[in-house]
Amino acid sequence: MAGEAFGQAADRLVVDVWSDVMCPFCYMGDTLLAQALEKFPHASGVDVRYHSFLLMPQLSDDDAPVSPTELLSAKHGLPREQAQAMNDQVTERARQIGLDYRMDRAQAVGTRTAHQLSHFAATQGKQHEMVQQLFKAYFTDGRNVADHQVLADLAADVGLDRDAALAALASGEFAEAVEEDIQQARQYGIQGVPFFVFAGKYAVSGAQPVEAFLQALDTSWNETVGAADAAPAGAGR
Repeated sequence: MAGEAFGQAADRLVVDVWSDVMCPFCYMGDTLLAQALEKFPHASGVDVRYHSFLLMPQLSDDDAPVSPTELLSAKHGLPREQAQAMNDQVTERARQIGLDYRMDRAQAVGTRTAHQLSHFAATQGKQHEMVQQLFKAYFTDGRNVADHQVLADLAADVGLDRDAALAALASGEFAEAVEEDIQQARQYGIQGVPFFVFAGKYAVSGAQPVEAFLQALDTSWNETVGAADAAPAGAGR
């Protein structure tokens, strides 16, 4: 079911991720988790599911795009120069893990529709690729990720049917799934993103080092899938 969290097959480890397209630490966190999975010996048995979170819920998809620096300045009452310096620090941190942030190009917009595209991609088995493409579109390419035509192009870039993506966005087919994710985040007390939940029980908040993700993967695997594999035949019957 779209939006449902924490369901897990006995032979798979599920990592549930709450994030937002325009959250700089979410892009970093996703990248660091991917780097951890490259080192994790059971990576083929891990499923990563993405859930919607609105970092700036006050922004509407219909609003004109604004500069992230201006947005940060207005939100926290900071001088523009201070907001720019904060974004520069984030850009440098991203560069250190191989990401190219161009905050001068970025267009801050409402992201509900972008999250709908993520859910559409999930039905086609392409959610992770779609999330990565959305991050790159926002942080590196300066695309308007509230624009349906832009989103349809991004869907095509990851091998999805452009017309089907456009139709799904126009109909709002996955709008309810997005709202379900947002409500679940509130129920679980998630107040910031990225937020990662391993096997429905171990949480990692923020763009943590690769080692922290590896530890969470190891622990959750050993207590779920690994424990099931090690159980004697007939155990629990």
